[in-house]
Amino acid sequence: MNAEESVELEQLMFVEEPMDGDDPRVHPAWLPPEAFRSLGARRVLLHGEGLLVDTVLNEVSRACARYGGRVWHSPSWDVDVDLVLALRDAGELPNPSVEAARAAGEAALVELGDGGTLGDEGFVLARAGDVTAVLADAPAGLLYGLFHVVRLCAAAFDPARPPERHRPALRRRMLNHWDNVAVHPVMGQVERGYAGGSIFWQDGRPRGDLARVREYGRLLASCGVNAISVNNVNVARTEALLLTERLGDVAEIADALRPYGIRVHLSVSFAAPVLLGGLATADPLDEAVRAWWAATTRRVYDRIPDFGGYLVKADSEGQPGPFTYGRDHADGANLLAEALAPHGGVVHWRAFVYNHHQDWRDRSTDRARAAYDHFAPLDGRFRTNVVVQVKFGPVDFQTREPVSPVLAAMPATRLAVELQVTQEYTGQQRHVCHLGPWWSEVLGFAPWGPGGRTIADVVTGESAAGGGMVAVANVGDDLFWTGHPLAQANLYTFGRLAWDPRRDPTAILDEWITLTFPPSATADADLVRRTLHEIMDDSWRTYERYTAPLGVGFMVNPGDHYGPGVDGYEYTRWGTYHFADRDGVGVDRSRASGTGFAGQYPPYWAQVYESPETCPDELLLFFHHVPYGHVLHSGSTVIQHIYDTHFAGVEEVTAMRRKWQTLTGMIDPSVYERVAERLDEQVRCATEWRDQINTYFFRKSGVPDERGRDIY
Repeated sequence: MNAEESVELEQLMFVEEPMDGDDPRVHPAWLPPEAFRSLGARRVLLHGEGLLVDTVLNEVSRACARYGGRVWHSPSWDVDVDLVLALRDAGELPNPSVEAARAAGEAALVELGDGGTLGDEGFVLARAGDVTAVLADAPAGLLYGLFHVVRLCAAAFDPARPPERHRPALRRRMLNHWDNVAVHPVMGQVERGYAGGSIFWQDGRPRGDLARVREYGRLLASCGVNAISVNNVNVARTEALLLTERLGDVAEIADALRPYGIRVHLSVSFAAPVLLGGLATADPLDEAVRAWWAATTRRVYDRIPDFGGYLVKADSEGQPGPFTYGRDHADGANLLAEALAPHGGVVHWRAFVYNHHQDWRDRSTDRARAAYDHFAPLDGRFRTNVVVQVKFGPVDFQTREPVSPVLAAMPATRLAVELQVTQEYTGQQRHVCHLGPWWSEVLGFAPWGPGGRTIADVVTGESAAGGGMVAVANVGDDLFWTGHPLAQANLYTFGRLAWDPRRDPTAILDEWITLTFPPSATADADLVRRTLHEIMDDSWRTYERYTAPLGVGFMVNPGDHYGPGVDGYEYTRWGTYHFADRDGVGVDRSRASGTGFAGQYPPYWAQVYESPETCPDELLLFFHHVPYGHVLHSGSTVIQHIYDTHFAGVEEVTAMRRKWQTLTGMIDPSVYERVAERLDEQVRCATEWRDQINTYFFRKSGVPDERGRDIY
């Protein structure tokens, strides 16, 4: 197919052929063939060797075959080209224009003052005459450079484009899959999965659709993700076997992802020496336990040489850990780190540890305090290949909560911030809730005060040696990967923020829109772009408006966490309370009269959070129990704020649905219909949230809505 030929809309928006003869087609997400038109219509020379270079060659060849361009693989051609993709240490070519382009790239590096190195994943893009050059030190950099050219479209070939250098700020950009090998009787095939079954596992066995796994790896590489764990952090018996007798199942996934530079990690049970090795103990200081982990890990690397490492949830929500043996988390993490170190592996040790048998009557116990209390005293005791993985907030991925103080409390430890792409508490991929702005706020938070170092600085570390960013994945075997087509943007945004945590989330969303809905494949590109921004830009705050108010959190139905359940967790063991009574609402976490959680922050924020008068409105009820008549900085009372925001949230969702309807006939019909159906559900659910929350607080407070709206 040449560049002048037209392509039917459905062909543009879907993979042309099933990736397996018996399976349905899947949506190509942000890599539809049309996104490659600008690249594929040009003459391209690829110079270098290696597995990932072969991947680049395959990508370029497919694009050129579709859109009429040509591709050559070095070193034997003296040809005219528009684009050269070259490894810097590859030999010279008998092509003056190509060598001039390479020289321009080298000169750009000097001009940019970099010292001449790009690292394993970096690249430089520069123009020389009519040729665009992408240079990299290593094959992974060439792969990322290729996808950058795809994102830029025709702009990559603009004669006036200045040179640019790109290197990831974070070395490890990781997704955690909460996929179960065997179907869990309560959580199913994927814990907190909202897009169908696992793409890796099915009914206790490998799913076997490695073509889809490869396509997934392609999507991840294109947005910058380079690591993935393939099973649930809650490791049951079947999942534990992946470490030993079922390691071959993991190796098959690793083989499928390797061509896109994705390293596989494995969630393991801390009790594995007992469960799998027949030992009487899993004590991290026991010599037999250390020897078992060393030998087992060696066998893992014999089978998967580029294996990334282990992910561990220990002493949390029933998972075994070092507490059983009177040891601490540093003892436990260092045991696995010692086994991984000879092979270059890392252990991600989750800081999500708390008392999940709390007495709701006891207001001195505070789940929010737990991670800091457990981990801050251990700073400096973890080996260098341990990454302590910290949830971005102190409780549990709520729509609004403060940034975890642990991220400021462990300067001598490698820390990763953990986000949740799967929308457990943010609409479960039935609601539009673009999380990029929220994540960007977290990454830009300065724990030591305005103008100081940020969370992005903490997870980047010196010379990019920090712990990086991790997120719980949101894909499944749904045709649209994430169930809701617009939820694909959250996955894409995570990858792009992990590459550069200081990027503008609105610009990233714009990037995703351009790729997913290419202008040449839509009836009115400007209308599509404008409408999607209007729907998605503020959708996280819209979701916040019609759910739990002012940072109080939860108020969800127990178990599935979907929809309003104001008192659903109020008298349970989980420590997720709002303490609403006739006089007020919120949790007192001050040092003066509450749990003292506010004091876990560095002095600037400890002082801000300590008083209701200085605490930001959006976090007021997280830190303070206040009367319903308390006046916010906005000028509204707490109770009127609750009423106003919940009415406003429903109005905004209704407007989202109305705006989406203007795109009828503008985009692929299957995408349109799926989003329309999800928006209908969002309007229904938002209305339910509004009516239950407003009625609950009206009945508690006895204060009527000053605007006289219907409250039941």
